[in-house]
Amino acid sequence: MNTNNLKGILLDYGGTLDAHGDHWSEIIYDCYVQSGLAIDKEEFRQSYVTTERALAVKRYIFPGHNFLDLMKIKIDLQLRDLTERGIISEAEHQLHAPRIAELCYGEAHCSIHSIRPTLELLQQHFALGLVSNFYGNIESVLLDMGIRECFSSIIESAVVGVRKPNPAIFALGITALGLQPSEILVVGDSYRKDIQPTLALGCQAVWVKGRPWKGTPETNADQVPEITHLSELLPLLGLDL
Repeated sequence: MNTNNLKGILLDYGGTLDAHGDHWSEIIYDCYVQSGLAIDKEEFRQSYVTTERALAVKRYIFPGHNFLDLMKIKIDLQLRDLTERGIISEAEHQLHAPRIAELCYGEAHCSIHSIRPTLELLQQHFALGLVSNFYGNIESVLLDMGIRECFSSIIESAVVGVRKPNPAIFALGITALGLQPSEILVVGDSYRKDIQPTLALGCQAVWVKGRPWKGTPETNADQVPEITHLSELLPLLGLDL
């Protein structure tokens, strides 16, 4: 990786900053288990997909919702689907939904707390932008997590009307930073959605690699640097906390 002319960094949010590269389905399922709701993982994944599709069709999440609000909505929809399919009872739905949402929020909050010093240091040396597939409330999430001020620009799929892996959403991020692609490093947790599109645009990339969707690993065909925590980016850039 050539860092000599880097002036900006575009970061993904979900999974990259709030989960150390883990797909959020893995974290949510862990929280099911911690809550005491032990169900088959494939049944959970079916409800996870059903919920994401529902969120894409109908407006459930609004700009003022923070991450806890978001998780309460998502978990309630997931457990409603499990209830309707007879996997859990209505009593289990009502008991576990708020517990799981709180656990998920706690996981995200801990992750953000651990990477905040890294973001603050990066901000001193580079222009930082965020490019995220999100629900229209990323501003509220970032404010609640205490890291909104780290980013000079935010490109959110629900706002701009284009989603990863379409390179157009990253092109918007590049334009917002006012830099050339060769001057930008992209950091994301999905090889297909973050790494490949931005390499094609001429950016450099670092992959935050954690637990993937369904345990199916993506292949690092371009041999980009891999990290498991954002702090591991610092030595690659010649920085130290």
